[in-house]
Order: sequence, then C-alpha cells, then structure tokens
Amino acid sequence: MITKVDNNGPIKKLEPRHEISGPKFSLKMLLCNVEADEKQYILSRNLQLIPKLFRLQLDMDGEELTEQETALYDRQIRVWGADAQRRLSKSHILVSGLKGTMIEFCKNIVLAGVGSVTLNDDRMVTADLLSANFLIPPDESVYGGKSFAELCCDSLKDFNPMVRVSVEKGELSSFNVDFFDKFDAVVISSCSLSTKQSVNEKCRKLLKRVAFYTVDCRDSCGEIFVDLQNYIYSKKKDDEAVECLLEYPSFEEAVSVPWKSLPRRVSKLYLTMRVIEKFEELESRSPGDTSASDLQNVQKLKKQLCDENSLDESQIPDSLLERLLEGRSEFPPVCAVIGGILGQEVIKAISGKGDPLKNFFFFDAMDGKGIIEDISKQKPGA
Repeated sequence: MITKVDNNGPIKKLEPRHEISGPKFSLKMLLCNVEADEKQYILSRNLQLIPKLFRLQLDMDGEELTEQETALYDRQIRVWGADAQRRLSKSHILVSGLKGTMIEFCKNIVLAGVGSVTLNDDRMVTADLLSANFLIPPDESVYGGKSFAELCCDSLKDFNPMVRVSVEKGELSSFNVDFFDKFDAVVISSCSLSTKQSVNEKCRKLLKRVAFYTVDCRDSCGEIFVDLQNYIYSKKKDDEAVECLLEYPSFEEAVSVPWKSLPRRVSKLYLTMRVIEKFEELESRSPGDTSASDLQNVQKLKKQLCDENSLDESQIPDSLLERLLEGRSEFPPVCAVIGGILGQEVIKAISGKGDPLKNFFFFDAMDGKGIIEDISKQKPGA
C-alpha cells in the first residue's frame, strides 16, 4: 500500500493488487501492481518522480555489507536492519559551513557509518569558530595555513576509519549542477538566502533525488529546513510495512508562502528568522554578521514585512529579535540538540526508514521546546 501524505495527513491510498511488503521497495513492483488509474495518478503527479526514484534505487542497491562492516555496525543493524545500514554505507554526503551544529552532525553520521563525507569550508580558524568546535586541535602549530575544512577533516577521520572524509575547496555558490550529482544528501549552513535557494534549485535539477538540508543556529535557537522532493518511505502500521509518499516544496517555495496563509500559531522563530535573513540579504551581510546595534533597522524591516503581509507585529517579539541579532557565539548544548536531530533526519532519508521531518524544525533552549512546522503552499481545492 502506498499512502500519499500532505499537510492534513493521508489523503489518498493506492491499493496494489498484491501487497508490497518487506524492507525493499521496487519501482517495477510499484508500477506493475497498481490499477491503471492509480498508475496514471503516480505518473501525472510529477513527471520527474519516476526517473528520480529509479536512479535512487540503482545508486543505493548493489554491494552487500562487508564482514568488517557487519561486525562494526552490529548494534545499529539490530535497530534499523542490514538493508538500511547498507544504504548508509553506500551514501555520499556534502557538508558545507562547519559551525558547531555541523560538527555535531558530522560526528553523528560518521559514527553511523555513511560511505563518505565531503567537507567544504575555506575559512581560516578564528576565535569565534572555535567556540563550539571540538574537532579543531588546541595546538595552533598544526594549523599551518590549513583551512577550517582541512583541519576538521584530519580529526573527523579518527572517529571511524571506514568512512572516507575529504575536502572540496571553493565557494559553494560557484559549484555547477553536475557537482551535486555525486551526493545523496547536501547539508549546508552559514550561507546567504540566495545561496540556499540556488543550491537547493541545483539539487532539484538532477535526475536522481538529492536530499537537501539547511541549518541555522543563532544564540540559543536553531532551525532546520528539509527538502526531500518526492519521497517514498516505509513505516509500520498494524504490524505491516506501509509505503508512504511525501511531496516537499523547495526552500524558495517554502519561504515565499504569504504570512497571512500560515497557521495562526506558527512558530515565532520561523518569522523572526525570515526577517533577519532578509535583512542580511538586503545589507549584503554574511550570515550571523549582526549585532544589537542593528536592532533599530531590523525593526523597521519587520514593520514593513508585517504591513505587507497583514501580520500583527507582536508575532515577532523585539526581545527575540534582539537575542538572535547579538548572539554570535554558539551554545554547545544547542549545537548537540540540532546536530543530533539533523543527523537523525539524514539517516532516515537515506535508509528510507521512519517518518521524515516536513519541513522545518525549530528549537529554543529558553523553553526547551522543539517544534515541527509544515510550511507549504496550499493546493487548489485543499
């Protein structure tokens, strides 16, 4: 059974003539075991869905786990199964922008046993970057003109010698579409609004599905965005394996949803992040390059955006704005929480096991709450 899921939960069940069960999902099984009208429904939803699913299966299927991998990941295999671990061990992850949260994330996926991790961050080491980064050695004599990514790479390899860790130099926004084709997931941080949109769009142009994530931590708050495009995953329902389909908007589509169309109790963090993100873009600031001295100008932009979107300004508290503007240092406990959630979501997307996050996650250490928001455009007739 394949269940299509949207903002309001399952809305359409595709009942095959023969139940597809077990951990492996076959595109051929899907198309051969549904009625004609249901097959037409799948094909008509998105013409790119079929080739992307097919390419994904070709990329992930193949070699079995080696004896060494089976022994090393024995406990994980007991939790999520050999098939999920095999997919992880053949996956390739790009990580760009190595702030504290991303370091926690890298540690988690390397220990989980992904195939390879490629690091991208040409910055040199500064005091600010060391505040929540445990991969940089304290001995400055080893820096030797190495970039942030190169230093993190040397340390990260020690966590799991079976995972290939490498460095890709260059500006993230300058990489072309073909560059991203070699990865199964792209995870970026510390980049501008336009770079997030550009990289996400490049991932969407590929024949295969490349999972896309952005993460942003400011002061004691954090945000994760997820785009899995058209994603099929398995979940247990009444002791049976059920295949579900989720359709994700791109980052640009999600942040362009009019505020008046958002749920009435949407997270204040979502709105506050969008205001600061817009301010940095208009002022040509680097992400996080703000301070309390910018508060007055940011408040003016907040008023403008609230007026344009018919939103009460109280939905974006000045106290929260000020906290995020002046909080340039990362809090290691917040990095650990966000990095842990991010690692969990990437593992879900690669393995195809478990309900994935759709499509924003917010965390504020001040109240200790984690909130999931589905920010998507309303479909006609929904």
